[in-house]
Amino acid sequence: MTVHLHWFLPTGGDGRTLVDRHAYTDGGIKRSRITPAGGVRAPDIDYLVQIAKAAEQLGFEAVLTPTGTWCEDAWLTTVALAQHTERLKFLVAFRPGVISPTLAAQMASTYQRITRGRLLLNVVTGGDSTEQKRFGDHLDHDQRYARTDEFLSVVRGVWSGQPYDFAGEHYRIDGGLTALPPDPLPQVFFGGSSAAAGPVAARHADVYLTWGEPPAQVKEKIDWIRQLAEEQGREVRFGIRLHTISRDSAGDAWATADRLLDDLGPETVAAAQEALGRSESVGQQRMLALHGGSRDRLEISPNLWAGVGLVRGGAGTALVGSHGDVADRIEEYHALGIDHFVLSGYPHLEEAYWFGEGVIPELARRGLVPPVPGARVFAGGGR
Repeated sequence: MTVHLHWFLPTGGDGRTLVDRHAYTDGGIKRSRITPAGGVRAPDIDYLVQIAKAAEQLGFEAVLTPTGTWCEDAWLTTVALAQHTERLKFLVAFRPGVISPTLAAQMASTYQRITRGRLLLNVVTGGDSTEQKRFGDHLDHDQRYARTDEFLSVVRGVWSGQPYDFAGEHYRIDGGLTALPPDPLPQVFFGGSSAAAGPVAARHADVYLTWGEPPAQVKEKIDWIRQLAEEQGREVRFGIRLHTISRDSAGDAWATADRLLDDLGPETVAAAQEALGRSESVGQQRMLALHGGSRDRLEISPNLWAGVGLVRGGAGTALVGSHGDVADRIEEYHALGIDHFVLSGYPHLEEAYWFGEGVIPELARRGLVPPVPGARVFAGGGR
């Protein structure tokens, strides 16, 4: 019982396709229209409550909530959803560069008391200068990671319950204090594939989070971060961010993946690839390299499909197959050292049920997660 399963809250909008899922149909630039386009589900509280309750009922431990221009604020949204759930934890993504570290520590402490200890933190340093500048952040890529290093030092320092002083390049804190430290301390999830990111993860992360690459590449990352952490006298756990398309048979799953591709015209893919190619994120460049913008070889490893990354930034791969196939791949990644699986699918409500009713009972049968009351195991089909 060592695998932790998490789902995703689509706070920028949801739908049945990989494109046009945002509630702001003009892309959010002018905010001139906020009426969802056809087939797009707005991220209103009622819909997000449905997903959160489904995730809790199905046996997911937490839900990741993103941060950025195109989504609702993660802190406010999830503390509202906490009032509609009982056990579900919230992996709140936030950007260190746009908030005081002492204030962030205080917010986390308050959050833990309001939710009775259901906060996890996802630190997003940021790999897109255009996005960062919208929030008034003009540092370059490596400077952002240096600032994150200082930020997390301050956060942990002020959680001690004693006045904390810090003098760095980016922050000077005199007597920083969280009068009532959070209990328990929130786990810190942190990702980054660049040379600047690794040492920061080694010093501060409780869970190092990678996007879904083939197992051999994931193992290289694990070995890299583990070695850096050992040099700091620390141990780091590992997680992976993936989409899923799981069905009663492999054929049905791959047919669903093909249908998602049918919605993507050449112009749409080309425009997305051009935009994503400008990202400073090393992790994003690794995602793009998995498929090279081509539809020809999207199954880059058994049951690992890179089609999502043709148009979506960030996590661009999905586990595709029968429930047994997907469980096999999770077990494979777990054997490499991955404990946390942060998953999603389009649309998020329906895919939560496909995974929760199909894969989770299979993982329980293998002893990797606790059994969910009333669940049944689906027989895995061939492709």
